[in-house]
Amino acid sequence: MRFVHDMDAASLRKVQQEAAHAAGVSVYFSDTLLGDGSKGPEMAVIPAGWFEIGSPATEVGHDMNEAPQFRVQVTHAFAIGRFTVTADQWEKFAQATGFRSLRELIRSKGQEPVVNVRTADVELYLAWLMRETGKSYRLPTEAEWEYAARSGSSGPFHFGDTVSCKEVSFKPMFPLPNAKRPWPFFSQCASLNWAAEVGGKPPNLWGLHDVHGNVWELTATPWYPDHTRTPRDAHDVPARGKNERIVTKGGSWFDPAAVSRSAARWPRLRDELDVNLGFRLVREL
Repeated sequence: MRFVHDMDAASLRKVQQEAAHAAGVSVYFSDTLLGDGSKGPEMAVIPAGWFEIGSPATEVGHDMNEAPQFRVQVTHAFAIGRFTVTADQWEKFAQATGFRSLRELIRSKGQEPVVNVRTADVELYLAWLMRETGKSYRLPTEAEWEYAARSGSSGPFHFGDTVSCKEVSFKPMFPLPNAKRPWPFFSQCASLNWAAEVGGKPPNLWGLHDVHGNVWELTATPWYPDHTRTPRDAHDVPARGKNERIVTKGGSWFDPAAVSRSAARWPRLRDELDVNLGFRLVREL
């Protein structure tokens, strides 16, 4: 099993291609919806491997909830959405099933990420998508999400150690801290009042867009205050019990750059609604 942090870009792309070939799909693919013959969300194949979850105390923006760092095994390949699910994709589900959001909720539109949806609402969407495609879809675990977002990288971001608004949608008043100016104002970035359309920032090495910033993303993993209960198998989900909080990843347009790092994590209630909270899908291969 490969330790992806030791692999170069060419090798990481090669193992992705090999995983797609073994699964009988393209590296990027979409399943067909039975209802109208249109395409479902575009997915990217993610190969198996080992990676290190969390962040070291020396990483800029590090939080204690990202410790301890340790190796996690992705035992088999899977596919994950290249983008967060969009308003248009959600609307197709809503029209097909009669789903109605609360009238007072602010809604996204078009190719913007769908927001203001609860975990229970997402489960309805997943059930509909599985009926339409005959394939198995679900939310990613925290470890699956971080592994896919990192795409072999070990630093704060898949593209390096520093960040600007060219790569990430975050709140410009709170850029990544540095030793000389802990919270300098990032004047060249325009403030956002809403999430941007998906795909507007460069993808990571495995083809995923917007894993840093834009909207927080739901996972299937119950929230615990650090990684001491994180499974060593990336696909496992710890028992939830009465825990009503889940891990979200990725940061958002409304938050500081530091929380958009690959390792950053934040708790949300399972029934929480927010204008900066969306999701992307996992599809079993």
